[in-house]
Amino acid sequence: MKHLLVAAQLFAAAAVAHAAGSVTLTGSIGSRAILIVNGNPPKTVAIGESYQGVKLVSLQAEQAVVEMEGKRVNLRMDTPVSIGGGGGSGGGGSRVVLSADSRGHFMTQGAINGRPVTFMLDTGATAIALSADDAQRIGLDYSKGQRVLMNTANGTATGYKLRLQSVRVGDVEVYDIDAIVSQQAMPFVLLGNSFINRFSMRRDADQMVLEKRY
Repeated sequence: MKHLLVAAQLFAAAAVAHAAGSVTLTGSIGSRAILIVNGNPPKTVAIGESYQGVKLVSLQAEQAVVEMEGKRVNLRMDTPVSIGGGGGSGGGGSRVVLSADSRGHFMTQGAINGRPVTFMLDTGATAIALSADDAQRIGLDYSKGQRVLMNTANGTATGYKLRLQSVRVGDVEVYDIDAIVSQQAMPFVLLGNSFINRFSMRRDADQMVLEKRY
């Protein structure tokens, strides 16, 4: 009975995903994702494998990154994403406009791996940088990252280098980005050059405009 119930749920999801070209993450089995592509029956796909033109790049918790039509798209469980047309809910925008605050800082709300954070643009930071507290809050297991030494105003400190699955600002989302987690407290996440280098950047009065590179 349990197997019949699971099958019924999967095929119900398939009916939802049958709308014009789409891909849906409906579950996972170990390191394999269960995908529905263009309304076809659910298919288990391993990382690095392709099905119906959709390649599974990474998988964790209830999210996956797939590559289709040359673009990487972030999938969330049971949320269909259109194939083509900018990736639907996967963050298909190409332009970020940030306004300076009263101190001249460019602040913005965004997300890391789908979890909300507050960013400050920092062209002096090599990578996205966040505190251990923020990393724990958004579910990053930074202890598995590469230990690195960081030069700070208070001397040398230990950090952890890792790759973020996705980073989103506005309707622009980019994938597979370097980050550094610091044990020191930080009031916000530094939006450093591992993100900025994916864009061309220009300042227009009190606005900073980032245009995605292709």
